[in-house]
Amino acid sequence: MLVRDLGLKEYEEVWNLQRKLVFERGEGRIPDTVLLCQHHPVYTIGRSSKQAVPESLPYPVHKIERGGDLTWHGPGQLVGYPIFHLPGLGLKARSYLAAIEAVLIEAIAPFGVRAATVKGFTGLWVGRKKLASIGVAVRGGVAYHGFALNMNNTLAPFKLIHPCKLESDVMTSMAKLLGGSIDEHAVSKAVGQAMLHYFGRMAKDDALS
Repeated sequence: MLVRDLGLKEYEEVWNLQRKLVFERGEGRIPDTVLLCQHHPVYTIGRSSKQAVPESLPYPVHKIERGGDLTWHGPGQLVGYPIFHLPGLGLKARSYLAAIEAVLIEAIAPFGVRAATVKGFTGLWVGRKKLASIGVAVRGGVAYHGFALNMNNTLAPFKLIHPCKLESDVMTSMAKLLGGSIDEHAVSKAVGQAMLHYFGRMAKDDALS
């Protein structure tokens, strides 16, 4: 399993990279791979969404393959794109979503954030505030797209939409919860290590079974 930290990238660049890697993973030419990055400001919306996109949003809007609804990405937010062969991990789509949630909860706990899941919703929550969003697509057994964890990013762009069809002020960030900015590199590293540990162990166990 491989973790690649891409830094700050345009959304379309990483979107195209994902689709290339999905094909290569399906062909068995690369191992399971996690892309970690931040994006220049952009909105994305799942293709099955029925939500109307507000007019005159300040940033581009991309309709993409993942599940889920309208959301925003920008600097200070950690976005992760695991390119995983789910049968090799012994996972179905629903159990895979739960696994991502578990990994993120474990990864951010040492920073003083106690996140949890909420029945009927995906993502990470702290009380009634949403800290991380998750939306994936699966092609030929290979999952792509992934999660967005709010670290130091502004929350203002969320207030212009109904993120994931929720109230416009539902989103929070690690910085807001902790009362100050956090070390983004440390969080990214912790998430990458947690992904390697959790999913790498599953792949090993599957190989031995």
